[in-house]
Amino acid sequence: MKFNGNLFWFLTAFYFFDSAAYAVWFYNSNHGGFEPIGTAAIAMLGIMSAFLAFYLKKTNKVQGPVPEDRLDANIEEGDSELGFFAPWSWWPFFLGIFASIVFASLAIGWWLFFIGFPLAIVALIGLVFEFSRGQHAH
Repeated sequence: MKFNGNLFWFLTAFYFFDSAAYAVWFYNSNHGGFEPIGTAAIAMLGIMSAFLAFYLKKTNKVQGPVPEDRLDANIEEGDSELGFFAPWSWWPFFLGIFASIVFASLAIGWWLFFIGFPLAIVALIGLVFEFSRGQHAH
């Protein structure tokens, strides 16, 4: 995590420098115009990189060195439980389809949003409560 934190601090500086260079380049190439969208988008990349860098450095300080940071670590030290995923579940597939319909509505038309959003909510609830049996649990 130490290396990743340093990498994201480097990317933060790069994106802020790139944002300023983009603004200057656009100003000089268009004889005095300013383009706020691209400049702001690149600056926001710098802000997001700073968030990630801060989180990784803070976590590294609290947690200590992880096996990925130690040169004497074995492969099995970094192996941990990631969670339980049902390989037979169809809910992620339907959630992906309905979410793509919702995002496609931005380009096609808002009427498609009203079809895809309720279906995506049903698929999300189905994914979250797939193994919940409620009062009927054994």
